[in-house]
Amino acid sequence: MDKIYVLLFTVFPYLCLTTFVVGHAFRYVTDRFNWNARSSEFLEKKSLFYGAVLFHWGIVFTFFGHAGGMLIPQRYLDLLGITAEIHIFVAFWSGLAVGLAAFLGALLLLWRRLTNPRIQAAGTLNDIVTVSALVLVTGAGIYNVIFSHYNVLYTIAPWIRGIVFFAPDPYLMIEVPVSYKIHVIGALALLGFSPFSRLIHIWSAPFSYAVRRYLVFRKLPGKVSDEI
Repeated sequence: MDKIYVLLFTVFPYLCLTTFVVGHAFRYVTDRFNWNARSSEFLEKKSLFYGAVLFHWGIVFTFFGHAGGMLIPQRYLDLLGITAEIHIFVAFWSGLAVGLAAFLGALLLLWRRLTNPRIQAAGTLNDIVTVSALVLVTGAGIYNVIFSHYNVLYTIAPWIRGIVFFAPDPYLMIEVPVSYKIHVIGALALLGFSPFSRLIHIWSAPFSYAVRRYLVFRKLPGKVSDEI
């Protein structure tokens, strides 16, 4: 049992994170022409809009919520007057809102891929696996929020900080409920799989749009002949 926890919560995380970093860098260098989201918007736009908006906004705020809630030790929050009870209360309601948005968005995207004939014809098995994995990870997360009120501040949170600082304690995860372990392992596996999927476009967010120069369109002088 001890070896299993060491493999799952020490070796496996670093294997996935190494694959994430090296895999994305290698693919960027060797496969730049396929570095895109493989968008199917031109095939069908209406149902994509609702799923994509819900998922992307939900997952972005979920990421920042996890980063802030897990990486900042509770003792520092105590100094600011944010007790563990307040921390858990805020994490529950904010996690419920953004996690539900991410889960419903991923579910809509999967439903679209499985039921729309045009999307099916243009899609690949890799696309279905990717979206299914997103549904599994976000679904496990929202299950934990609603049905499993487990205090992660003194188990999962310090384990994650241990991963960041290269000193993980896998035995912190022994008493963690199975649903949380599925969520953690699934999220790590998804990170490791991402370089080989459409998820590479996470590095291509259009942040430069906010500061780029305006595009100016001008009409050509004169009129085009009606005979042309």
